[in-house]
Amino acid sequence: MIQEVEIEKPEEINFILGQSHFIKSVEDLYEVMANVPGAKFGIAFCEASGPCLIRYDGNDEEMVQLAIKNAERISAGHSFIIFMKNCFPINVLNAIKNVPEVCRIFCATANPTKVLVYETAINGEAGRGIVGVVDGYKSKGIEGEKEKEERREFLRKIGYKR
Repeated sequence: MIQEVEIEKPEEINFILGQSHFIKSVEDLYEVMANVPGAKFGIAFCEASGPCLIRYDGNDEEMVQLAIKNAERISAGHSFIIFMKNCFPINVLNAIKNVPEVCRIFCATANPTKVLVYETAINGEAGRGIVGVVDGYKSKGIEGEKEKEERREFLRKIGYKR
């Protein structure tokens, strides 16, 4: 059965949800995040074998607790979630994708998000995996010239284009 798990977070906080394959991911993801000056973050990783613990780290207690809380709710083997402030996913996404243990990124967003999870039995024990995400809202139309100009101005205003 597919279940919806809503990500719980303050509206302005960005996060990255992904899948990894090894417990070492927590330390490697920490190193990526720590390389962004001023970034505050929390990481949680759902172990998929052995004791099946939620492993965690970070440099900001609020972000760490947010990561743990949402990882508990998702509880899908080998998934990880990183919450961040004073930093945007664009600042770290390529570096995270290059972590050898990272298999995929499901989303990187500040939008309201629901994670679609599937639960089944594996050798008589509960197994759970992410089958997809709903990131934000459905399209409401096509941008016109006014919206194109607003997009271009916004990117320059926040320093992502010159």
